[in-house]
Amino acid sequence: MQIRKLFRFEAAHVLPYHLGKCARPHGHSYRLEVALRGPIQTGGPATGMIEDFDHVREVVHREILDVLDHVSLNDVIENPTCERIVAWIWERLLPALPGLDELVLWETATSCAVLRKSDFH
Repeated sequence: MQIRKLFRFEAAHVLPYHLGKCARPHGHSYRLEVALRGPIQTGGPATGMIEDFDHVREVVHREILDVLDHVSLNDVIENPTCERIVAWIWERLLPALPGLDELVLWETATSCAVLRKSDFH
């Protein structure tokens, strides 16, 4: 089974190798979908859940939103394309969310990058 939680953050960036308008400073309202996969727990405070949504929220806020919201992504990630941003997010979330199964980072209403656990096999 899989659960998902949606997050939003605002950030600016410049794509230094882009030949079009993205080579100029601009910003996006990013949407991040975090998906976890695993069995339904049968003991402890998360009984009946794959993971407590509150725990997911706390981890994502601490590891991602507190770092990326309202910043210039170039100060954090080299050449911050949507693909590189989602890979950076994966690396930060995986240690705290071992059931991490998929991330979807929407840069615009019609453009996103998807990273799945299966991409690493």
